[in-house]
Amino acid sequence: MHITYHGLSCFKIIAKTEGRGSKDVTIVFAPYDKQFGLRPPQSNADIVLIPHPDKMFNNPSVLRGNPIIIDRPGEYAVAGINIIGSDSLADHSGGEVRGNTVVFSLDVEDMKIAYLGAIGTELSPEILDTIIDADILFIPVGDTQGIDAKTAEIIARKLEAKLIIPMQYKTKGLKVKTLVDKKGFCNEIGNCPKTKEDKLVIKKKDIENKSMTVALLKVI
Repeated sequence: MHITYHGLSCFKIIAKTEGRGSKDVTIVFAPYDKQFGLRPPQSNADIVLIPHPDKMFNNPSVLRGNPIIIDRPGEYAVAGINIIGSDSLADHSGGEVRGNTVVFSLDVEDMKIAYLGAIGTELSPEILDTIIDADILFIPVGDTQGIDAKTAEIIARKLEAKLIIPMQYKTKGLKVKTLVDKKGFCNEIGNCPKTKEDKLVIKKKDIENKSMTVALLKVI
């Protein structure tokens, strides 16, 4: 599995499907509009996961190909990937500001991925049950309209994912006033690395013995 970060909540994953005739599948999370100051990914995609209708999370038109777009709760099986989308609140005002967001759980290359979208509160017990055994956790850590750094740390510790990847925080060139630096989350979690990776190449065996390891990725 190859993971690259494109800023905000946008990631691209290239993974192998299981079984005979295995092939590459490209999954893109939360492609955004160029108005936010960064260059959106413009690659091909097979699956696009949209956690929230705002253009900060929802601009699949920048991608090439004819991808399957999933933007609502439900259970899906697409291109050999099993996906569960769960409904959650997108702000800490009961949804009055940003409404709801979709939390995604994916089974990819014998690993479970939990992607927490634009969450604004702690997760319900029902959602926790779907992602509690996640191997890789994508979590927003710098969105002042969503969860704060402390809440992100609390959620991360509840889930105890093997690998934690922060997202949705202030980076160079970004034109979003509601985002702050990742520093608050790193202070809370206590084990952020000093350097950022260009990309992650992960196999199941690579993370089997890890516990709540934080990985930071450069925006490409």
